Amino acid sequence: MPLQLSQSALTVLSLCQRKFQHVYWDQLSGLMPTEQRSHLEWGSRFHHLMQQRDLGLPLHANSADDVSFYRCMEALVQTVPQIFDPSAWRDRLSEHRRSLRLGDAVFTVVYDLLLLGDDQAQIIDWKTYPRPQQSHWLSQHWQTRLYPFVLAETSDYSPDHISMTYWFVQPYLTEPIPQSITFPYSTAQHQQTRQRLTTLVEHLMASLAAYQDGQPLPQLPEGSAACEDCAFALRCQRGAYAIATPALPTLTDIAEVVL
Repeated sequence: MPLQLSQSALTVLSLCQRKFQHVYWDQLSGLMPTEQRSHLEWGSRFHHLMQQRDLGLPLHANSADDVSFYRCMEALVQTVPQIFDPSAWRDRLSEHRRSLRLGDAVFTVVYDLLLLGDDQAQIIDWKTYPRPQQSHWLSQHWQTRLYPFVLAETSDYSPDHISMTYWFVQPYLTEPIPQSITFPYSTAQHQQTRQRLTTLVEHLMASLAAYQDGQPLPQLPEGSAACEDCAFALRCQRGAYAIATPALPTLTDIAEVVL
């Protein structure tokens, strides 16, 4: 059976192999801070609202959260009306899923919004947090690399005719101002991503064989910053849950016991 991988799985894997094991192979769920869980729930509801709008379903504001959703949605419509205009595109797909088999893995992506023209394709992704000051980390994110790769592999669009745009909206602002970052794709990036994915799958298959023989995936070194707020810090004895090992005395420091 091929490995089932998504951009989320690749992101976790690039952060910590042991966390990847816990989440995707051990099927464990760790403790998530309340604030983080609340933010994820807000983002999920916002994505659902955007899909409802695209499907032409009725929208009703019944709570303060709903009002915040609508403000963000309307701010997007006013800022970039062209991406909401069906007549501007040959096809316009919301929450569109695609899968690609590559070696021993199947990569699955879900596009928030896919805009298909005669010779250009735009991938739109909604983010419910502030636009980052530096875009470099986002350009290297697995979502930015995997989403255009899968589209190029599963369509007639060449990599040079594909781009990906992130739109950032913040909840609970009286007057939200959407901001964006666009990443053009290219043939060179496509080849690099293919090579990296191929190498990654080969490594994962070897790790899976070892895992099935009882060998866990490697942990991060003790003291790693990523462990501080990890949901599995207790299980891994990292961060605040690290167990300090007392230094053993040398032989010269041990008093002789007279029998």
